[in-house]
Amino acid sequence: MSTENLPQSPEQPPRKPRVAVVFGGRSSEHGISVVTAGAVLAAIDRTKYDVLPIGITTDGRWALTADEPERMAITGRRTPSVEQLADSVEGAVVLSVDPASREVVYSEPGSVPKVLGEVDVVFPVLHGPYGEDGTLQGLLELSGVPYVGSGVLASAVGQDKDYMKRVFTSFGLKVGPYMVIRPREWERDAPAARQRIVDFAGEHGWPLFVKPARAGSSIGITKVDGLSGLDEAIAEARRHDPKILVEAALTGREIECGVLEFEDGPRASVPAEIPPPSAHAYYDFEAKYIDSTPGLVPAPLTDEETAEVRRLAVEAFEAASCEGLVRADFFLTEDGEFVINEINTLPGFTPISMYPQMWQASGVSYPELVDRLVQAALNRPTGLR
Repeated sequence: MSTENLPQSPEQPPRKPRVAVVFGGRSSEHGISVVTAGAVLAAIDRTKYDVLPIGITTDGRWALTADEPERMAITGRRTPSVEQLADSVEGAVVLSVDPASREVVYSEPGSVPKVLGEVDVVFPVLHGPYGEDGTLQGLLELSGVPYVGSGVLASAVGQDKDYMKRVFTSFGLKVGPYMVIRPREWERDAPAARQRIVDFAGEHGWPLFVKPARAGSSIGITKVDGLSGLDEAIAEARRHDPKILVEAALTGREIECGVLEFEDGPRASVPAEIPPPSAHAYYDFEAKYIDSTPGLVPAPLTDEETAEVRRLAVEAFEAASCEGLVRADFFLTEDGEFVINEINTLPGFTPISMYPQMWQASGVSYPELVDRLVQAALNRPTGLR
């Protein structure tokens, strides 16, 4: 029988890749993560991707949230939360750990679980522990779901400033003087641990910066000018992390550089400079997000200095086995040497954050940056690579 005269069924349009934007989380950077998610949701190309916003509450529950970026901004001096955005405080979102499925299921008490469909890629915009530190990345590896950014090892190294500095040193990158007080050391003999910090100050001078070893956004950091403020600084750091880092102050300019993975490998952006904030003792949380101390993009450096910091940023990216994106932070000392302070594998990502600004100045707009990261994740397999 001929099929020439039979009616032809219209071809179904190809399914758009589905992007789950995951944000919030259990860390002290919860609010900044929500702000970042709002910026990503506003920028992602809805003609090219389907988008599923998933928020993680401060107690670790996964929830469906409203796709309303305008509600995710800082209001006054307050950051938003997932709890404010969740469709239901009782509902729960579960990502399948079956690599053959990739399904997301939503359930509420007393209701039949609802399958929301498959996710093709996750764009995690969580900062700090339980999101940026390799824990979420490990879950996504088990689930077989591609994701934006670095893998488990690089994410863990990028979160733990102690091991980050050890990796950098092993690859020949220069870091500033620092010491670490681990939880068992403090619990075993706090006075002796405190004395080690005092001895460190005697060797390198005051002020010192006392900070949580595994936090970000300058949360929990205290600039300590002498013995009188030390105990309070230790308590504040340990409130966020039982492992603390103590750094000697470096005199110099704060220079940042973005790294983005292209098809032919990682490339560095034009660098930026963070000028000393006039109303703050250092570039703390308030200066970064509330008072928005503007950076200088591009940084006023010589051609030689610019080339050197871009080279070092890519070296740091490679040393930690990073993928996708990184912001590398340096001090340019008075003798003209770049000292790396840290990398951020999921840096601040609002349009006014330094990482997008540096790439904007390098010819990559914010929407293009989001799209490039999603495409890179879609093209990169999970598993050993």
